[in-house]
Amino acid sequence: MEMLEYEFMQRAFIAGIIIAILASVSGSFIVLKRYSMLSETLAHSALVGVSVGIVAGFSPMIAAVFVALVSAWLIEYLRSSFDIYSDAIMAIFLSASLAIAITIISLAGEFNSSIFSYLFGSILSVTTEDVTTIFIFALVALFILALFYREFCFIAFDEDVASTSGVKVKFLNYLLVTIVAIVIALSIRVVGSLLIGALMVIPTVAALQFKKSFALTVLYATIFSILSVIVGMSLSYHFSLPSGATIVLAILVIFILSLVVNRK
Repeated sequence: MEMLEYEFMQRAFIAGIIIAILASVSGSFIVLKRYSMLSETLAHSALVGVSVGIVAGFSPMIAAVFVALVSAWLIEYLRSSFDIYSDAIMAIFLSASLAIAITIISLAGEFNSSIFSYLFGSILSVTTEDVTTIFIFALVALFILALFYREFCFIAFDEDVASTSGVKVKFLNYLLVTIVAIVIALSIRVVGSLLIGALMVIPTVAALQFKKSFALTVLYATIFSILSVIVGMSLSYHFSLPSGATIVLAILVIFILSLVVNRK
């Protein structure tokens, strides 16, 4: 393929496929926990880190990871320690994060193309260092998800029963949101903070329509996610469209097809 002759497209495809695998696997647990809005919330939180990084003049990616992690831990702490609905906590963080990010950028007079690349994703912005970082984290994250696969499945389906059965629910919940937070922070360069949540949630929802075992659901979600990245980035290259938007449109088409195929 002609587009793969360019190094920036090679980097974008490698990073995109790795992110697709990470997002779909970790997203499967999030969706089953009815915690889907966590991805959108942490994406907006990561945007605060990006804003601070751009204004302060240091790595937006590092700042995004830090802020996303802190937000994930705070959300999990509030959810487990106070009598507040999870969706209410995430709605508060989502709104507050977006407001803070916009305020920081606006006050600094820096609302330019830099922030737009993080909002909607940009294949041109992916560097070799980004690919290396994403690859290393992917190995660690997938190892952890595989190591605690049974436990994550248990708490995803019934957290209360898992707790009474001796599973370290609190530790595993913090571990899971930590992985999700870092996945999102590392993904916004390719997919964009406004769209990464879709890549984590929609493939799993599409896979669930086939009503298979959890392992097969994760596999289907991963295949759908990778396919959407390949199709989306190809369309982005040929028609000069935002990569994040085309990836999400591709996965939306897959979702609609899954509904049609599995219609009763």
